[in-house]
Amino acid sequence: MSEQGLLIVLSGPSGVGKGTVRKALFDQEDNQFEYSISMTTRDKRVGEVDGVDYFFRTREEFEKLIEEGRMLEYAEYVGNYYGTPLDYVEETRNSGKDVFLEIEVQGAMKVKEKVPDGVFIFLTPPDFSELKSRIINRGTDDLSVINERMTVAKAEIEMMRHYDYAVVNDQVDLAVDRIKKIIESEHYRVDHVIDRYENMLEEM
Repeated sequence: MSEQGLLIVLSGPSGVGKGTVRKALFDQEDNQFEYSISMTTRDKRVGEVDGVDYFFRTREEFEKLIEEGRMLEYAEYVGNYYGTPLDYVEETRNSGKDVFLEIEVQGAMKVKEKVPDGVFIFLTPPDFSELKSRIINRGTDDLSVINERMTVAKAEIEMMRHYDYAVVNDQVDLAVDRIKKIIESEHYRVDHVIDRYENMLEEM
């Protein structure tokens, strides 16, 4: 029987660059984990593809999945639902593969309640002024939404205390390297490998 894969959760405030870091991480040939695509009811942005960046669903479709208990987590953020489909995560971990989630802070806290043995990584901006610049430079939101995102971001940064690791996204390639080192070290934790050795002892 293969060891259960890790559940790796990357989150952080809006505008910190979670998607950029995740894409850079998965573009590397040596990654050993599966990306669990999030589901959302927000509109697609230019260049985004359904089933690649997100699963884009209507509000009615999303709420039906909630009622059926088929979401690992979900949250409503700035008027839209975001969430993680449950079936894919369970099947992938049980096959021995790591699952990587890139989700909002609210969702990460719900995942931690259900999967406390997950690896929770908080991506942080170098400073708050840099975070505001990134949100403004997206060019996708009007001023009222930008101000709302900044208020939410402050509250999200305060949630960092509930994570296992904090990684500064000052340069994307450096942030990727830091995350890879965290994941590698987690595979050597005794509580992750102990079952294999206890089984070996029983067979002796």
